[in-house]
Amino acid sequence: MMELISGLPDDVARDCLIRVSYQQFSAVASVCKGWNTEIQMPEFRRRRRTTGHSEKIFVTVQSRVDSDKRESGLLVKAMTNPVFRLSVFEPETGIWSELPMAPEFHNGLPMFCQIAGVGYDLVIMGGWDPDSWKASNSVFIYNFLSAKWRRGADMPGGPRTFFACASDYDRTVYVAGGHDEEKNALRSAFAYDVARDVWVPLPDMARERDECKAVFRRDGGGSGTLRVVGGYRTEMQGRFEPSAEAFDVDAWKWSPLEEEFLDGGACPRTCVDGGDEEGRMYMCRGGDVVELKGNTWQTVAKVPGEIRNVACVGAWEGALLLIGSSGLGEPHMGFLLDLKSGAWAKLDSPDNYTGHVQSGCLLEI
Repeated sequence: MMELISGLPDDVARDCLIRVSYQQFSAVASVCKGWNTEIQMPEFRRRRRTTGHSEKIFVTVQSRVDSDKRESGLLVKAMTNPVFRLSVFEPETGIWSELPMAPEFHNGLPMFCQIAGVGYDLVIMGGWDPDSWKASNSVFIYNFLSAKWRRGADMPGGPRTFFACASDYDRTVYVAGGHDEEKNALRSAFAYDVARDVWVPLPDMARERDECKAVFRRDGGGSGTLRVVGGYRTEMQGRFEPSAEAFDVDAWKWSPLEEEFLDGGACPRTCVDGGDEEGRMYMCRGGDVVELKGNTWQTVAKVPGEIRNVACVGAWEGALLLIGSSGLGEPHMGFLLDLKSGAWAKLDSPDNYTGHVQSGCLLEI
């Protein structure tokens, strides 16, 4: 059997490989069969995480804005016909980059598509075709190991828009609610096994939920709970309700309805899992960042004064990332909150990474 690195014991070679940046994975995989096999193994990903060499990245669906358009006053025109791409921010280095696009996305990502990270995969689901403006149920997957795209099985039940999605970060993406092509709010939900490329229906939710938000909470046993928050029924049309309901993956059933989970009328778009073992959840409400403790939302910080419209939020242990703008047509900017000190730090964002952000998700690679 060949050595992973000539002249080195394999355990030392593995210690070298786990230090490689995620941006070099595809190059590493092409060196030899042994290296490709090694980085594909679940043990490789586990070792990167336990030794502190995994990398957190925040991926956003962001409109492309050329700096010359901003300088010449053409930004508002660009907003009327935006081209969306995948922007990547690395919190530890402050580096921004752009992912390569699938051939099917030559005119940009679908408007209002949803994204979720599962292991080394980024899953892009649904949205409106940028040419025809028709809703789609398509699924595309970008793999960070190979730096290649593949087509996934379509979402069941036909096109849906403004649905919620959440990942267990391991192998499954959950989709819930939204509305169909007749604008009817939906109760249906599904689980997508990314590795097997298989969709499985969940029992229907108790309520129809258009424009709801999904948050997944892992437990110590490797399973977890999917919570679907807010949204509105067909006849309510934009009047958000405060209820939520949780799906126990092990028991495969929904818990009783939580009628007053949110303040009445609050949009749940910024709800996010805290990414820690305490089961925290965060969201932006008015001008505050609030944290769910037990059954009570408590203010932990003020949203930075430069932000009036919050586009998306990401969280991991000890930190919270907020992206938003000061108003319609204004550049989007990011801030990092140290949850221990309560201090905000503004991100240094290049001009071409200040376009409108529709959604985002966190991956640990």
